[in-house]
Amino acid sequence: MDGHVPAISLRDATLGYGDRILWSGLNLDIEPGEFVTVLGPNGSGKTSLLRVLLGLQALSSGTARIAGESPGRGNKRIGYVPQQRAIDAPVRGRDLVGLGLDGHRWGTGVSRIRERRQRVDQAIAEVGAEAFAKAPVALLSGGEQQRLRVAQALVSDPDVLLCDEPLLSLDLANQQVVSSLIDQRRRVANTAVLFVTHEINPVLSLVDRVLYLVDGRFRIGRPDEVMNSETLSELYRTKIDVVRVRGQIHVVGAQSGLCEDQTHHLHEERA
Repeated sequence: MDGHVPAISLRDATLGYGDRILWSGLNLDIEPGEFVTVLGPNGSGKTSLLRVLLGLQALSSGTARIAGESPGRGNKRIGYVPQQRAIDAPVRGRDLVGLGLDGHRWGTGVSRIRERRQRVDQAIAEVGAEAFAKAPVALLSGGEQQRLRVAQALVSDPDVLLCDEPLLSLDLANQQVVSSLIDQRRRVANTAVLFVTHEINPVLSLVDRVLYLVDGRFRIGRPDEVMNSETLSELYRTKIDVVRVRGQIHVVGAQSGLCEDQTHHLHEERA
């Protein structure tokens, strides 16, 4: 044995609710520094997979390991970047970032306070948020808020980043900024990234592998192995055409065969 431990490991993993199975027999190892994106229509179990790895949802059967441990709450080796959403609470940007370090407890002692301040400052600098870190989060733009959420995920120096549609509701420019920040982290610190999204094009150049979930079925492979007409037609059980235009992937299929949100492939913004 060489002692190698994947950043994320799923073995014969099955997740279901009652008689409905979201996915079953899922075997997946994600290596340190690997960028894996999770695609699929609403209800396919993308966010549920993150919940399993965060220790918020138990598998129906099989096993999951993340950062060398069984999933559980409060694991500082895991960073989490949520969807962009409005924040109404009266909290400053740097306070939001600090919650990623010790939001579950209070620290004491001068040395502890000094270390905390330094780590928060470093995380804010990593995402280029110094100019607005002292402002109330509720007054910031969606892109600025999402930068701070990335900083919040990075402040504990995680080995794994779990990202739940972090580009949702962001314009193209901010999608590129947030994607680049996440990619920079995995390249500099060898952090594994599991990135749930509806649109692969903003991160296509960054992705090592794709996990595509559809109605209990799934495929895992390089983008060109999964995002092609044959594979998606098999997954959706209807005729799907995949074309590449100027480095982007566009998916065209009978509307009756695609869930409503899956038409993102038809309407993404052109660079």
